[in-house]
Amino acid sequence: MLLEASFAIIVGLIILVWSADRFVDAAAALARYLGMSPLLIGILIIGFGTSMPEMVVSALSAFNSSPGIALGNAYGSNITNIALILGLTALIKPLVVHGSVIKKELPILLSVTFLSAYFLLDMKISTLEAYSLLVIFIAYVFWTIWSSKKQRPSVQAAYEEDTKQQISFNASAFWLIAGLILLMLSSQLLVWGAIKVANYLGVSDLVIGLTVVAIGTSLPEVAASIVAARKGEVDLAVGNIIGSNLYNTLAVVGLAGAIMPIEAESKVLSRDMLMMSALTMTLFIFGLIAYKKQHTLGRFNGLFFFASYVGYTIFLVRTAL
Repeated sequence: MLLEASFAIIVGLIILVWSADRFVDAAAALARYLGMSPLLIGILIIGFGTSMPEMVVSALSAFNSSPGIALGNAYGSNITNIALILGLTALIKPLVVHGSVIKKELPILLSVTFLSAYFLLDMKISTLEAYSLLVIFIAYVFWTIWSSKKQRPSVQAAYEEDTKQQISFNASAFWLIAGLILLMLSSQLLVWGAIKVANYLGVSDLVIGLTVVAIGTSLPEVAASIVAARKGEVDLAVGNIIGSNLYNTLAVVGLAGAIMPIEAESKVLSRDMLMMSALTMTLFIFGLIAYKKQHTLGRFNGLFFFASYVGYTIFLVRTAL
């Protein structure tokens, strides 16, 4: 069993990296063909696609009468997205912060985060509140698509001048879907192998859930963002994080709460929601400073976020033990 699990980790990691590479190339190409900005593709398509593991886990949890797992899954993934993924991405390559991110996407994410915190003050997400989150999510998607149409001519013109673009429209659409499927399958294979190895080494299920599984559902975001940054598609990387966090907060929690009202533990509000809100606010502040001073989210910012994730994880494990 240990040999099989180790093999699963290696194979899963190889497929994960390869599929993320094809996924990012296809998303960037499709964005240009459709006259949509890479930031929009990152928020809508990549953000939605890489949030599928969280959506599946939350829906199944609710159907199994355990909707509370959805909160930990969604908020834990948001913390991982900003602190771990954005931190690692900025360490690899400084991220440019555009005006659209500061004026629209991040304020929306902040507002949604604070709204979720308000809903949790009574330690539950009611059916009405869950449907409210889903309505906001649908409105956000339609608004994003509508606002992108105004930018289409200029973006399309820029695309026509891009002589380096080689991948066809059909090929980019195929690899966007195929890459996404391979991303999710390889991440699950990798998580399965890691859990088996951890069990063999005597690590408790609780520690595995707080570390391996939490990171596992965010592996598609990790791979897509890091590969996007290395390829210079920084808009995809930033858009992926913002889009994924919006989907987690609105769609993942909303879907689970619509299936069954969510009763939250006190630690979710005092620890996880507080951490998620603080990270989101910090990201907005860092981004605003970078935008005003025409700087980037550089390695110092990345190191800060990464150190925050390490500290948060250590606190989780020590508290659990």
